[in-house]
Amino acid sequence: MTAVVQAERLGLTFPSGDGDIVALADVNLTIEKGEFVSFIGPSGCGKTTFLRTIADLETPSSGTLTINGQTPGAARKARAYGYVFQAAALYPWRNIEKNVALPLEIMNYPAAEQAERVRRTLELVNLTGFEKKYPWQLSGGMQQRASIARALSFDADLLLMDEPFGALDEIVRDHLNSELLKLWARTEKTICFVTHSIPEAVYLSTKIVVMSPRPGRVTDIIESNLPRERPLDIRETPEFLEIAARVRDGLRAGHSYDEEVA
Repeated sequence: MTAVVQAERLGLTFPSGDGDIVALADVNLTIEKGEFVSFIGPSGCGKTTFLRTIADLETPSSGTLTINGQTPGAARKARAYGYVFQAAALYPWRNIEKNVALPLEIMNYPAAEQAERVRRTLELVNLTGFEKKYPWQLSGGMQQRASIARALSFDADLLLMDEPFGALDEIVRDHLNSELLKLWARTEKTICFVTHSIPEAVYLSTKIVVMSPRPGRVTDIIESNLPRERPLDIRETPEFLEIAARVRDGLRAGHSYDEEVA
């Protein structure tokens, strides 16, 4: 398989008037093409920070990080990834098709190609028929689907998702988890997904990266043996519960490490 993201001894320290803050320390991780990788850990453990280093929104202090063999800066200029934030971050004065088309406008795609890409990506996230609606006319779940469509519109192979369903209720979240798996199967994207939810991480992922409290370290990397097609009731199976227990153990181990250092 081909490495899409490769981190070796990656560290990131933020300077502060009260002393430096070590956000990431000695992170070693390989993400292969087509994987669905979830990052889980307590608040402040560096999950989002790691995603931001991939996106060239933060600069590592030590170690190396490559995306498709390039530096994060080169990957950003090559439009190598789409980014889905915790909030949908749609412009309220633009309708849904105009919000989805925004990156295409910035990249100067021809108008006809913009229209076709918007049509195709809205169909992928089951929002056909809502093109002329404005964000305030859609539910929170539909707004996040529009945000995903925007990130997919220019067809980057890597999708970075920072707790996109964290603010939604459990019923909507379950539905969008199922829809995301179908989308992943259809597009064969590589997905990096940040979550606080153990069931969500296990349900979605081919690989789960467990991180410790600050400074963020990888305490465990769990390969999932679940089938790629996953009905929601798979969460009640012994295989699912076994992986969830290992994730929970990894989180406990991370907290223990932090307490010992302190």
